[in-house]
Amino acid sequence: MQNKVLVVVGGGAAGFFCAINAAAANPQLNVIILEKSNKLLLKVRISGGGRCNVTHACFDIAQLIKKYPRGGNFLKKAFHHFSPKDTIKWFADRGVLLKEEADGRMFPVSNDSSSIVECLVHEANHYGVEILLQQEVQQLIRQGDKWIVSTAVKEFNADYVCIACGGYSRPAMFQWLTAVGHSIEAPVPSLFTFNVKSHPITTLMGVSVPDVQVRIIGSKLVERGPVLITHWGFSGPAILRLSAWGARELSMIQWNFKILINWIPVYNENTLRDFIQQFRFEKATQKMINRNPFNLPQRLWEFLLQESGIDGEIRWADLPSKEQNKLILHCCSHPFDVKGKTTFKDEFVTAGGIKLTEIDPETMMSRLVPNLFFAGEIMDVDGITGGFNFQHAWTSGFLAAKKIAALSASVVI
Repeated sequence: MQNKVLVVVGGGAAGFFCAINAAAANPQLNVIILEKSNKLLLKVRISGGGRCNVTHACFDIAQLIKKYPRGGNFLKKAFHHFSPKDTIKWFADRGVLLKEEADGRMFPVSNDSSSIVECLVHEANHYGVEILLQQEVQQLIRQGDKWIVSTAVKEFNADYVCIACGGYSRPAMFQWLTAVGHSIEAPVPSLFTFNVKSHPITTLMGVSVPDVQVRIIGSKLVERGPVLITHWGFSGPAILRLSAWGARELSMIQWNFKILINWIPVYNENTLRDFIQQFRFEKATQKMINRNPFNLPQRLWEFLLQESGIDGEIRWADLPSKEQNKLILHCCSHPFDVKGKTTFKDEFVTAGGIKLTEIDPETMMSRLVPNLFFAGEIMDVDGITGGFNFQHAWTSGFLAAKKIAALSASVVI
């Protein structure tokens, strides 16, 4: 009897994980990965500053699903079958140990994404997965109980197809999938940075503040965490989380909105005023520029003084009440006009994709078309920054692989 064929569309994390685990579970299955570019596992290589944030040490599923602005309920069932603990064990069983950092993110002990890439490529080679580059899929046709997968250069006949090609930025790009009967949630950017190019704070590019609260005015969106000042505006985990939770809301206003930043969120305006009154009494003779009471980066402290019209050379005792009020405002409610976003094509994600009601969360198989599966970002699932999108890739890829292997094994036997 002729071996069954699985074609995986996409050579990223989800695609590789599906291909490897399907081939390992059923050695009689012929597995082919079709990658549209000439690079494999690109996001894996560049994520986490080249270290690869593999997953997150969040082992309570009820808490884990709260890290997904879209798709949390869908993933609840999926994570019961393959969770972050399973990811850690899967890589450990293959000699790649992961370590947890203070914020819960998990990286390879090597601190090098090549450890993950080499592991995945080695497993694919070990199980005989065929990898073909520069094969962008243009059409998917159901013919009898088979699939015809067409690229610009070749047609592939398959018994099973797993779509793991990542997210698309425009609805028209999903046409080859909607043609087989599926529908989509329109894609919008997620995990992007905020542009405030006209504001002088961009002169502080490179300054990182570890604990900041950022609020989007006119919404319920607020996040607290590290913020990085860049030459175009603001980045860092707090900003990226805000962009994920507000992805659809912010796209509707063309990414033009106002934010308030509290640079020292342990205080509000009232408690900060009380603190400063006491501090002025205790440090009366000290120059303001030299005595930064909040452990803010010195460049930022000097900037806040300047924004408040304060000469840093004056003593704390000599601070006028008007300038004091300005300083309190700039420390606790610093306003900025955001005019647009910056996304990084290779690394960041989109919100939107194949509607989750059309996919079985325990197998990743289409509810509409037999033997068609989905894995990773092509679905309407996206997480905040911190390893959650990779965990979705591993989980969905694994569950698709498990079902495909079971179906193909039952046919072969």
